[in-house]
Amino acid sequence: MSGDRGGVLSKAAFFLMTHCHHHHPTLRTFLPSIAVPVRCAAGSATPPAAVVMSDTAALQQKRAVRSRIRKALKDFSPAQRAQEDVEIQNFVLNSSWFKSCKGLCAYISCKSLREVDTSTIIADVLKNSEHDLQVMKKLYVPRVEDKNSHMRMLRISTIEDFVANSMNILEPYPVDSDQNEREDVLLASQPVDLLLLPGLAFDRHGRRLGRGGGYYDVFLRKYEELANQQNWKQPLRVALAYSVQIVEDELIPMTETDVPVDALVSSNGVFPISPAAFERM
Repeated sequence: MSGDRGGVLSKAAFFLMTHCHHHHPTLRTFLPSIAVPVRCAAGSATPPAAVVMSDTAALQQKRAVRSRIRKALKDFSPAQRAQEDVEIQNFVLNSSWFKSCKGLCAYISCKSLREVDTSTIIADVLKNSEHDLQVMKKLYVPRVEDKNSHMRMLRISTIEDFVANSMNILEPYPVDSDQNEREDVLLASQPVDLLLLPGLAFDRHGRRLGRGGGYYDVFLRKYEELANQQNWKQPLRVALAYSVQIVEDELIPMTETDVPVDALVSSNGVFPISPAAFERM
């Protein structure tokens, strides 16, 4: 890496980390031996229908799991978190599926939410976009529009495209430096290959538990519909998870509106779950 590229990467990562980022006895580390594929249609990560429960029952169980995982994250040592942040991001950056992707949606990590850090990934994509057109990736990041689960993924190309919202979470400006509307991934003419997703808890079947707002489930369903309409290959839905976020002693409760992931990346490695992930990772 040249001095200029290293400077851009360091500046971008520092900006993201300083503005916004981030063993429990009842949780066990997610190990490669338990990355078991789910029997479902190709391209889908939908878990067995039998585990989908009523909204009322699921809501009660989700509250219990959220409470437990929040406590585990709170008790998670800063040193261990920092180590896993590095390991998880390195697994992503060094993977063939990340290197080959031409477009992706990625969340901007928030320290107060104790999300897995994505600052190095974001900085790497922006660095290459500025310096090497041959490996340039289109990057879309989330902007929350209201409290009704409405979130857009807008394209950015530089670290200066971010602004902190009222909760001090980094989001893209809705317009670029020329006052043009940023490209919304749901209105883009080309598909993305990869979705890097946050969450509060996950299980080995790809069930994802968010923080209750429904923003990502709504977006994921919309993008799945768009890809089907356009006859595009569905992007890989890849969640980043700390070791304490992976639930091994029970299944994540799931309703029909919840969208599972294709794969998990933890400090122990990359774990494909759906048939699409086993084919492409």
